[in-house]
Amino acid sequence: MNDKPELLREIACTIEIDGLETNYLEIGEGDTLVLLHGGEFGASAELCWEENIFELSSHFRVIAPDWLGFGKSAKVHDFVDGKARRLRHMSQFCRAVDVDDAVFVGNSMGGAMLLADAASASPLLPARKIVSVCGGGAMAKNDSVDALFAYDGSFEAMERLLGALFHGEYWRSDRNYIRRRHSASIQPGAWEAVAAARFRRPTAASAKESSRTPNYRSIDVPVLIVAGNQDKLKPRGWAPELANDVPGATYVDIDGAGHCPQIEQPDRFHQVLLDFIDS
Repeated sequence: MNDKPELLREIACTIEIDGLETNYLEIGEGDTLVLLHGGEFGASAELCWEENIFELSSHFRVIAPDWLGFGKSAKVHDFVDGKARRLRHMSQFCRAVDVDDAVFVGNSMGGAMLLADAASASPLLPARKIVSVCGGGAMAKNDSVDALFAYDGSFEAMERLLGALFHGEYWRSDRNYIRRRHSASIQPGAWEAVAAARFRRPTAASAKESSRTPNYRSIDVPVLIVAGNQDKLKPRGWAPELANDVPGATYVDIDGAGHCPQIEQPDRFHQVLLDFIDS
C-alpha cells in the first residue's frame, strides 16, 4: 500500500469548473466508470478508491473526482442547498470530461447523492447504472455516528472516526494510515468546508435530524446496494429495506467490512461490482 499515494499522484488531474478548481483521478480506457467518495472528514477520491482504481482500470475508463469541499477540490460550501450545489458542480464536471453515459459508484455520501439525484424529477448525472456502497437509507443512532459528526480535527478524533468507519483492525490502528487521513482532514479549508454542512442555526433541526428521504420509487435505472455486514453507521436491515424502496434494486452484503467495503474487502467488492455491470 505504501507506493499507492505516489502512483495516484501520477494519474491526478485538475480542471476548472465554473471558476472552481476541481481535482480528479483518471486512468484506463473503454466504458466509463465514475467513482464518488464519501463525506467523512478527510475524505477524498484518493483515500476512498486507492484499493480499487488500478484494478478497475483494466476494465474501464475510471474517473474519480473530489467533491466540492473535499480532497484537492475548492473548499466552498453553499449554505442554502449544499447538496444541490455539489450535484450541479458534478454535472458540469461530467460534461467537461466527456462523461455522457456511465456507471456511477458512490460510497456513503456519494451513494446517497446518486440515489437522491436519480430519484429527482430531472436527474443531473448521466448514470446508466448506480451502485450505492453503504449510502442512502437510514443512519444508526449510536456512538459511532457521534464520532463521525463530532470530529474536531485532532489526531485522537481521527482515530475514533476511523474506528467508526472500519471493521478491520488495520484500518483503525495503523499509525501511518491514520496520519494520512488526519493530514487530509486538516488541509487549509478542509475541516471548515465539511463542518459547514453540519451547521444549523439554533432554532433549526440538527444535521443528523434534518435530511429528507427522497422518493426512491421514481428511480428508473438499475441499482445495486452494497452493504458491509459489520457497518457501525447503519441500522440492522437497512440494505434490504432500501432495496425494497427502489424498483428492481438488488443488494449484496460483504462479510468482514464496515462502512467502506471497497477498502476493507476489495476483491469481493470488485467481483460484486463487475457481476452487476455485466448483468
